[in-house]
Amino acid sequence: MDEDPFDDFDRELELALYREYRDVVSQFQYVIETERRFYLANDVNVVRHDTEHDFYFELTMSDVWVWDVYRADRFVKSVRVLTFKDVNIEELTRRDFEIPDELSLDGT
Repeated sequence: MDEDPFDDFDRELELALYREYRDVVSQFQYVIETERRFYLANDVNVVRHDTEHDFYFELTMSDVWVWDVYRADRFVKSVRVLTFKDVNIEELTRRDFEIPDELSLDGT
């Protein structure tokens, strides 16, 4: 079976997701990266929980957009994540919302 139609389909999904990200990023204050997902959120809280032999992070986010190509509705009211892995949280500034013209996918 020829895989090119599937590859093209996946590329189109990723491109549409990037365009959606570009359109919505200015509505959010934080970028959150976990080992499994990428989020945009307007409120985020991280709590470290210590166990007997290890620790984990509990993240709670509200007013969230989820980078997930297979999710029908990427806007979520609240998200809770438990993880033993690294977590990266960045507060966006207005400057971060500007996408250079040379990176524009459709010339806008």
